[in-house]
Amino acid sequence: MLGYARVVDGFGLLLKRWRKARGLSQEELAHRARVSTRHLSCLETGRASPSRPMVLSLAETLELPFRERNNLLSAAGFAPRFGGSGLDDPNLAHVRRALDHLLSQQEPFGAVVMDRLYNVISMNRGALRLLRLIPSPPPPPLGTNLYHLLLHPDGLRPLLLNFDEIAGLLLSRLEREVMVNDDRPLRELLQALRAYGPVPQPPEVHAAGLQPFGVLRVKRPGGELALFTMLTSLGTPLDVTAEELRIESYFPADEASERWLRAEAEAEAEAEAQAGRPDHRALG
Repeated sequence: MLGYARVVDGFGLLLKRWRKARGLSQEELAHRARVSTRHLSCLETGRASPSRPMVLSLAETLELPFRERNNLLSAAGFAPRFGGSGLDDPNLAHVRRALDHLLSQQEPFGAVVMDRLYNVISMNRGALRLLRLIPSPPPPPLGTNLYHLLLHPDGLRPLLLNFDEIAGLLLSRLEREVMVNDDRPLRELLQALRAYGPVPQPPEVHAAGLQPFGVLRVKRPGGELALFTMLTSLGTPLDVTAEELRIESYFPADEASERWLRAEAEAEAEAEAQAGRPDHRALG
């Protein structure tokens, strides 16, 4: 009985933490989940034990990520509902094909696939060309985490002409994610990034003349590269890994940047063709 009580208490504390993280009172959550306030109170205090459908209903009402829904089920003594396959799992073969297609279609512009902590899983050649702007190859975790790569002094930071603006926007976005998801590893990432120096404030969204998106202004040989990004995720996933995947795509923000990116891709393709072409002089 003592072991079971600990499980129920764990569920109640976790439920209460998520309710507060969502800014809901017991009355509000009970109304949305269509349960009595008294029963919800008993669940939070451990005086009542939840059924599996009740746990899933509360998790859905709280809009929890699949990883956290599994944690809530485990705390209540139930098996996880959502799988967490690796990307190499045969069940996610169609997801890998879709990601490969997205990366290929984004050429000659950059695109990066990441997990929920912004660790890089794969990238296309357009993204690799952008990384080659860094004077020396970045060591881990700089080369394996997008946020470290952007904000660390040995990463892209010295090349970002508007570093304060971009850092402010990125950290502000990450802070919102931490608040919404209450994710400890995500919070640790935020703390590590803050350790790089003072956190700049993001620009006011109502400032006159401000564009409706952040533009990375990157120093390149002979000029400046202006890029804006789009962050997307998979629609209607039913797997933890699939739900947490993020695809960040980089698009030119002006014509000069687009010309340079296309020219770099064409020069690379021509160099590869030359390297693979037979040397007829040697054959003679």
